[in-house]
Amino acid sequence: MNAAIGLSLILFFALGVPIAVSIVLASVIGIEFFSRLPLLLVPQQMFVGIDKFPLMAIPFFILAGNLMAAGGISRRLVDLAKSVVGGLQGGLAMTCVLTCMLFAAVSGSSVATTFAIGSILIPAMVKHDYPRPLAAAIQASSAELGVLIPPSIPLILYGVSTDTSIGKLFIAGIGPGLLIGGSLLLFLYIFCKIRGYGLRDREERSAFPVALKRAWVALLMPVVVIGGIYGGVFTPTEASAVAVVYALIVGGLVYRELSLAELWPILRHSVVSTAAVMLIIAAAALFSFLISRTGLPREVAGWVTQVFDSPIAFLLAVNVMLLVVGMFIETSAAILVLAPIFTPIAVQYGIDPVHFGLIIVVNLALGMFTPPLGVNLFAACAVAKLSIDQLLPWLLRFVLVVLACLLAITYLPWISMGLVELLY
Repeated sequence: MNAAIGLSLILFFALGVPIAVSIVLASVIGIEFFSRLPLLLVPQQMFVGIDKFPLMAIPFFILAGNLMAAGGISRRLVDLAKSVVGGLQGGLAMTCVLTCMLFAAVSGSSVATTFAIGSILIPAMVKHDYPRPLAAAIQASSAELGVLIPPSIPLILYGVSTDTSIGKLFIAGIGPGLLIGGSLLLFLYIFCKIRGYGLRDREERSAFPVALKRAWVALLMPVVVIGGIYGGVFTPTEASAVAVVYALIVGGLVYRELSLAELWPILRHSVVSTAAVMLIIAAAALFSFLISRTGLPREVAGWVTQVFDSPIAFLLAVNVMLLVVGMFIETSAAILVLAPIFTPIAVQYGIDPVHFGLIIVVNLALGMFTPPLGVNLFAACAVAKLSIDQLLPWLLRFVLVVLACLLAITYLPWISMGLVELLY
């Protein structure tokens, strides 16, 4: 049955069938023609896959990100970041990275970050003489911080699929997020100095006290959400609802940029985005059930422990495989299918499941801005009105920077586990 499901998946992917539909169809083929299981398992297991309380955080964080974009929060975060680094050559490009780090601290979604920040900063960078493909590449690569810095939807999915503490995963994501963000900032500063970009970045820059006064209410949002989680006031799932209420109050009553007329399009867009993610989760749950029933995870674990005799070799092999997988399979589906298989093997090698979760998410985050299926890449291209092939020459530099960070995160566990061990 495993071979039939695998070949069917490859065929459907090659034909361009959507990922969730491909997974369901391949599972149905395996059940109907290569097993004695009833087809009733299909809706049953799909429902079981999404009938988990922590998954409630996903629609709320998606909605919170959309409310932030419409309520003026993202624009004020851009102004604040610009006031901090805008005085440097290349400051506008660095503002993009810094703003994505701030926005990621609440939205939990890299695609939401791309649209919310890119729609402001890509035109601004083009106006300041940055090549349009470079501006789009900066935005696409910076937005991946949305899946690392907590709250993070992929980290929630990893925690649910492997029974790992979501609170610990959120804390562990801070170190890798800061490392990648800091590395991108340093690279852009050096790159702009060498190439001569960003000579006019000081223009239209607010003073820091003025920008902070306008943005301090927005800045309190991650403090309330993340502080509430780690202070034991509410769970990560409850924090997502708090983020929505806070975004509504700030955008509608404090900044007065969010009207009742705008709520319906925002809710509609959030529902569509949530439905797409939930369908993938449900399909992956069915797929995981079938794979587990055939005993494939045990076979894979036995083969891996025979072939790779050390944690170093195992992590290298996992990184290579996940980099390839991330280029072709949507992040949520890849986590839900692969994490339950490889996490127990990692534990056998003495690798902490929290640390391993960050390795998986960083790997798959790379796939978000690399062709052929990088969602951030498509989003940045849509905002910049460019084709993917125009971005590729510029994108390679950012891929190499994140790859270097990935190696550090993989083999220096304290980057992700330092805060976890300190707080727990």
